[in-house]
Formats: sequence, C-alpha cells, structure tokens
Amino acid sequence: MNTISGLDAMSVTEVDVDPEPEVIGPEETDVELTVVEPDGSPVADATVVVSGGTATMDGVATAKTDDEGTATVTVDPSLGPNQGDGELSVDVKPPANGGYTDRRGNTAILVVREDAG
Repeated sequence: MNTISGLDAMSVTEVDVDPEPEVIGPEETDVELTVVEPDGSPVADATVVVSGGTATMDGVATAKTDDEGTATVTVDPSLGPNQGDGELSVDVKPPANGGYTDRRGNTAILVVREDAG
C-alpha cells in the first residue's frame, strides 16, 4: 500500500499556452505566448516552440518564458496559393523543476488570409 500512497508525490501538472494575438495574417508578426497552469498561474522558465502546421513557416521560433510566464516570438507564416487559412502549432518544453508536463494539445495560432474573399 505504500506504493499507492506515494503516487501523489509523483503527480504532474499539465500546462497550456495562451497566444496573443490568437489570429494573425500571413506576414511577420510578434506573438506573445503565456504558459499557464490549469488554475491560470504563470509558469516561468518554460520553452515555447512555434512551428508550421497547416500554415507553413521556415524553421521554428523558440523563446523562454519570464517570471510572468510570458515569451514573445516573431513568426512569419505563409499560406498556399488557394489556402484561406491555416494553423501554426505551439508546443511547450516545461521547466525541469516543478513537475510540469505538456501532453495535451495547446491552442494553435490561426493564420487567416484577409483577401480570401
């Protein structure tokens, strides 16, 4: 029974990312990413990684969160010729200390072509 009672000590906290703005155009844009715990508390020293999804990007953009859990990355996404919108993926490498994990999907950054209509 000691094994079961020790499970609480090994629990981890899932983190999420709140991008601002959440919707951008296919041009160079600074995006502020805030890494938070489920209760909204900020997570410092996490590394955020933005990469292409259904919208493409040359390479990846990375940054480390500050004491307020916020990091700013510059992205320059593009869309295909007949593509009206797409998404950039956001991943988090949580800090080694603190018992955090990032197993679930995070909020993506939506890229929308304004002249799609």
